[in-house]
Parts: sequence; structure tokens; C-alpha cells
Amino acid sequence: MTLIISATNRLNSNTLKVAKYYQKILKAKGTEASILSLTDLPENLIASDLYGKRSAEFQNIQQLVSAADKFLFVIPEYNGSFPGVLKVFMDACDFPQSFYGKKAALVGISSGKYGNIRGVDHFTGVCNYMNMQVMPLKIHVTAVHKELNEDADFFNADTVKFCDEQAEKFIAF
Repeated sequence: MTLIISATNRLNSNTLKVAKYYQKILKAKGTEASILSLTDLPENLIASDLYGKRSAEFQNIQQLVSAADKFLFVIPEYNGSFPGVLKVFMDACDFPQSFYGKKAALVGISSGKYGNIRGVDHFTGVCNYMNMQVMPLKIHVTAVHKELNEDADFFNADTVKFCDEQAEKFIAF
């Protein structure tokens, strides 16, 4: 199973819109994918689900993660890196079996002009430590708020082309 991670707990985010866009293009190519938005994490995650503790709320999320063999992370830029809630999520998941040996594709987004290139690089290091196989083709969407139309689809020809190429390679990965 493929799991798309919308890597922020910010409500109504462009990150979730991009995750849904990828879900659509993967489906059009014959690959079903589920979405996990980090807005769905338990509010008390730090107290309830770290260091060997496990809440019933997080157990459902853990089951999704455990069932996945591929992950597509849509990662917004937060202070020149990735959101802290993404790292807390990774830390809360069972280690090493949640991610060990599984495959990942990374999509960086930002409202600025670099498309979270540093955050994706930082997160690649986390993935490598967890022994995930990270697909070499990483997408960096700049000025994401100007790239999405009213249907939350990309419309810039280059962005559409690069996302489509990444989706094709991810399916084959």
C-alpha cells in the first residue's frame, strides 16, 4: 500500500492540497494511495505515544503506517527545514519496523522561492537513518500558493510535468 503523508498539522494547508493532487495523479495511473494528514494526530501525542506508550487513537495511525510499503511525503518549509510535528510523528511510530527498508518519495513545498530544498535534504537524512530507500527524484514546488488553481490542481506546465514524472518513477520504484 502507498501512503501519502501530508507533513503538517496546520489546518486547511496547501500541503494537504498537494497530497490530494498526488493521490489523484497516482490513481489516474492505476495506483491507489491513502492520505495521512498530520492534523489527524492525537492532540496529546507527545504525552500519550512516545517512549513505549501507545494510545488507541495512535494505534489506528500506526496500523496505516505498518501496512504501507511506500510513502510519499509532502513536506512544507518551516523555518528552513521540515515541521517538527513530522519528526515527532516519525519518533512515535514503532521503530524500526514502521519505515525500515520501505520506499519514500519526497515533495518539498514553500511559499518562497526554494521549494523547501533544505528541509527535504534534512528529512532525507532522517529517512536514511531509518533505512528507508529514498527515491532520487525529489520535487521542490516554489510559491505553492500561486501554483494551485481553485480546484487545488497544479496548472503551471512545468510543475505538472515534473510531478507527473515523479509519480511515474515512484510507481516503478
